[in-house]
Amino acid sequence: MMHRRLARDYETLTASSETMIHIASIDNLARRITHETTPT
Repeated sequence: MMHRRLARDYETLTASSETMIHIASIDNLARRITHETTPT
């Protein structure tokens, strides 16, 4: 699982959770564009 912080909601502020979702989305889009695979 690439973004473990998104599996559970530990953040107290909704803005923090929203920011983590945005960062994960940007990371996913960047990986799609560059065709980078994750090491297993």
